[in-house]
Amino acid sequence: MSLFKARDWWSTVLGEKEEFDQGCLCLADVDNSGNGQGDGAQAEDLLLEVHLRDPILQVEVGKFVSGTEMLHLAVLHSRKLCVYSVSGTLGNVEHGNQYQIKLMYEHNLQRTACNMTYGTFGDVKGRDLICIQSMDGMLMVFEQESYAFGRFLPGSLLPGPLAYSSRTDSFITVSSCRQVESYKYQVLAFATDADKRQETEQQKLGSGKRLVVDWTLNIGEQALDICIVSFNQSASSIFVLGERNFFCLKDNGQIRFMKKLDCSPSSFLPYCSVSEGTINTLIGNHNKMLHIYQDVTLKWATQLSHIPVAVRVGCLHDLKGVIVTLSDDGHLQCSYLGTDPSLFQAPKVESRELNYEELDKELKELQKLIKDVNKSQGVWPMTEKEDDLKVSALVSSNFDSVSQAPDVEVGTDLVPSVTVKVTLQNRVALQKAKLSVYVQPPLVLTCDQFTFEFMAPEMTKTVAFSVYLKGSYTPPELEGNAVVSYSRPTDRNPDGIPRVIQCKFRLPLKLICLPGQPSKTASHKLTIDTNKSPVSLLSLFPGFANQSEDDQVNVMGFRFLGGSRVTLLASKTSQRYRIQSEQFEDLWLITNELIIRLKEYFEKQGIKDFSCSFSGSVPLQEYFELIDHHFELRINGEKLEELLSERAVQFRAIQRRLLTRFKDKTPAPLQHLDTLLDGTYKQVIALADAVEENQDNLFQAFIRLRSATHLVILLIGLWQKLSADQVAILEAAFLPLQQDTQELGWEETVDAAVSHLLKTCLSKSSKEQALTLGSQLDVPKDTSRLKKHITLLCDRLAKGGRLCLSTDAAAPPTMVMPGGCAPIPESDLEERSVEQESTELFTNHKHLIAETPMPEVPSLQGVAE
Repeated sequence: MSLFKARDWWSTVLGEKEEFDQGCLCLADVDNSGNGQGDGAQAEDLLLEVHLRDPILQVEVGKFVSGTEMLHLAVLHSRKLCVYSVSGTLGNVEHGNQYQIKLMYEHNLQRTACNMTYGTFGDVKGRDLICIQSMDGMLMVFEQESYAFGRFLPGSLLPGPLAYSSRTDSFITVSSCRQVESYKYQVLAFATDADKRQETEQQKLGSGKRLVVDWTLNIGEQALDICIVSFNQSASSIFVLGERNFFCLKDNGQIRFMKKLDCSPSSFLPYCSVSEGTINTLIGNHNKMLHIYQDVTLKWATQLSHIPVAVRVGCLHDLKGVIVTLSDDGHLQCSYLGTDPSLFQAPKVESRELNYEELDKELKELQKLIKDVNKSQGVWPMTEKEDDLKVSALVSSNFDSVSQAPDVEVGTDLVPSVTVKVTLQNRVALQKAKLSVYVQPPLVLTCDQFTFEFMAPEMTKTVAFSVYLKGSYTPPELEGNAVVSYSRPTDRNPDGIPRVIQCKFRLPLKLICLPGQPSKTASHKLTIDTNKSPVSLLSLFPGFANQSEDDQVNVMGFRFLGGSRVTLLASKTSQRYRIQSEQFEDLWLITNELIIRLKEYFEKQGIKDFSCSFSGSVPLQEYFELIDHHFELRINGEKLEELLSERAVQFRAIQRRLLTRFKDKTPAPLQHLDTLLDGTYKQVIALADAVEENQDNLFQAFIRLRSATHLVILLIGLWQKLSADQVAILEAAFLPLQQDTQELGWEETVDAAVSHLLKTCLSKSSKEQALTLGSQLDVPKDTSRLKKHITLLCDRLAKGGRLCLSTDAAAPPTMVMPGGCAPIPESDLEERSVEQESTELFTNHKHLIAETPMPEVPSLQGVAE
């Protein structure tokens, strides 16, 4: 137990469910008894309690009543200032002394008060004057029972702490500009009266004096409190407590010293030190610590039981230096600093010899029990695990009558929205169930988080939300995912065991696509072969037929909300379908939708042997162009951020130069520093805009790259007739990230995954399998290495390689599949490691692909015939 704790001498809890602040604590001889002492810590310590009906902002004790120098109590309310006298009468019974409070006078305020200070304004003798600061920055001075004058502080926006310096006869405050300001009382007194907030024309013309600040000091942060301490009659110090530092200033506003604080402060109190010429400062912080500084040196640190919002030091019951602290919830404590040791001692543990044979026997029994439980049922039986919670999603067949995206337009198209309902059915009691819904951008949700604190057994919960498109490009998937995480209480674990269950749902194509005019020409074309007779496109895509060309049932056009067009053609004579578009990545959604709808069509008819295939060349060149574009935007973003950092450093350097020039007592020419500052500022703004624009372009490029990657994986799977598990391995290798980050990008991640496949299941020799990957994933210099590896992956698949997770199953390919990528000539170079691929191997790669004979695809008219 620590010795450095504030020892509790006396404490109590004030009020009930009340809040206290720094102005709510005052330590003084309020009853004018002359000794400043109480009667000790007794049951009747609460001498006086009065309900004043209005909230109290601050209490102070001073000579506030005319004709006497006795101390009186000033209480500041939001719209009223009251001055009371507190007197005590000697008690003749066991109840002790009795104290009364009497209202001497009060002032009704025209403005809402914030805080107050008092002192001998104008060097008056034998009495104290009160100055109240209003919430709109007006200082109201009261000469005891009478109102003297009111002045608005120039440029005031928010009120700050206020203090009075008797040596310089000045008011010190911290403005909303985060600078300490000093105003002479004489300047306040002779300034023009503050009848209204703004200056009048008469005031501007010179009738009356304007209120001018005496001095200012910019401290760069908001202040919590101000306190003024005098060394002697010739010097005083102004202490300002900031949010991160506390400052000690001279009378003229110059900094004597400042101290950077390690913790967020809550209150402070400077007082004269025993050492000559130094000041001690008590600083309480939000870590319930009280630090004592001598100037800037930490002399003592002690632990409190609460966070002090106000702190005072006084002499109570002949005990000097009692620290009085008050918390925001009313915990009042009088404590002293000391190192009284705690009398608590931990009891001795009974020592006994260990029986290792019994321990081994018990350990073996526990291990057997754990093994049996894990082998039989795990944490709970599988049947229970499956029936805990069922999640289902239902997508509405119609659009919302009123679109949930009224302010979102993509081009000239109005954006529709569709409602999705997710239903949760639980069998047992569940706690803290949280439903999270995910869709692929640029699709967005009206609400993606739902929380259920407790679900009783056999309860059904249904939530609804809408999905719509927010962007001029197409999403890579129309599939959404609803994930529910919850806790199921058990006998051994009342808090519950965390579990996750998910449910996928498919959004309609019409959410992002409209019927369009078929196009006879296109830059990118794909042909899908099937083993069944062609199906009418009207039955596959109801609602997408162009009414003017109903007779052409084998041609259909699609137009995405972003403006891209895709044409779908079905051959009348052959079992082939062609998809064509001007953008390569736009082929993905329609191709995938076609295959899904064909499978559903034949399943409804009871045909189970339907299959699709792809005999064309995998369009790697178009895919590589998208990779290069995405990588170029990544590199461009890094360059822009480096340039922005350089301009920011230059901007700060020019600011420092200008600040030095402005602070110089002997003015020097600026030498066009201001022009350079303005130009650098414009460059910083332009570069920041360029970085944001590049980030948006990079995000869109990544979405397009994901669509193209899905298409390439689909074509490879159809080309080589890969199983679902093999396609899943390709998806894990080519789609490892949801989005790029500063630390990890798509190119290096995919390159590492493809290299791993080439060295394991697709390796040609045991030498390649023995190689290990590098441990760091750095941004590559270019994409040539990645493109070589992707090409080599397709070549290995064409030669009979098969994807699997076990390296033992990797066998050298024995045959070459027809079609696909052009085969790379066999040579001894291919026996080398993939990491040391020879440049000669891929020198004529593009030429080889170009020389590969393309399969004959009928023209648009041929397919229509």
